[in-house]
Amino acid sequence: MPEAAGEEVSVFVAHMGGPFWSAKDDGAWSIPKGEYGDDESALDAARREFHEELGVDPPEIEYAELGTFPYSSGKRVVVFVADGRDFTATEFDFGTFEMEWPPRSGRTQSFPEVDRAEWMPLSRARERLVKGQRPALDRLEELLRSLA
Repeated sequence: MPEAAGEEVSVFVAHMGGPFWSAKDDGAWSIPKGEYGDDESALDAARREFHEELGVDPPEIEYAELGTFPYSSGKRVVVFVADGRDFTATEFDFGTFEMEWPPRSGRTQSFPEVDRAEWMPLSRARERLVKGQRPALDRLEELLRSLA
């Protein structure tokens, strides 16, 4: 979701939760996302995952598909954008997941899927997003230039 912040556009991103990401910042942020099956559209899945990860509903506004972006793992993420200027949520109820931690300890612990979410200028988001999602920022900049 892009937002105009003065002259520079900002995007809404989330810092990945759990022990692997807790001490990292660069390359540890993500567009809220998740998997979906044949019984759900990509947009419906994006809206559902937004709510599951952040604990708030995505804004009821018009979304446009920005594109599909492949990860080196072979997974693909479909990214949607919207004018999110009016999205002002600051308190979140982050969803959780369970995993064995520490490794091979036999103990299962619960961790937040994401532990922070915020509007971030494109220039900073480019450094902070996981590598596989950075091309979405390039596409967003192309789209915004074409609309100017």
